[in-house]
Amino acid sequence: VQLQASGGGLVQAGGSLRLSCAGSGFTLGNFAFAWFRQAPGKEREGVAYSSGGGRTTIVYSDSVKGRFTISRDNAKNTVYLQMNSLKPEDTAVYYCNAGNIFTGQNYWGQETQVTVSS
Repeated sequence: VQLQASGGGLVQAGGSLRLSCAGSGFTLGNFAFAWFRQAPGKEREGVAYSSGGGRTTIVYSDSVKGRFTISRDNAKNTVYLQMNSLKPEDTAVYYCNAGNIFTGQNYWGQETQVTVSS
């Protein structure tokens, strides 16, 4: 299993970015996905979660609810995090995480930096 995260960058406050987490070596539907972030001097925070299996459950942290959207494209084996109305406090390193719903095995993608200027 490999996860390739991309899409980070520098954006002004109020702008948008879309992060991608492309997977290989597995079937997307068998995995739950989450996006985490870590700002300098702060603990890693989970911001969005999408369960695997037949019925998808999606959960957002209060800090991003209404602004971020997690989605999947099974054909592309990719999970996205659409981030709108970005704020300077969204500045962080973002990570995607995949968890096999059958085995519990967990995988991390590499980081992608998001910087929001005021």
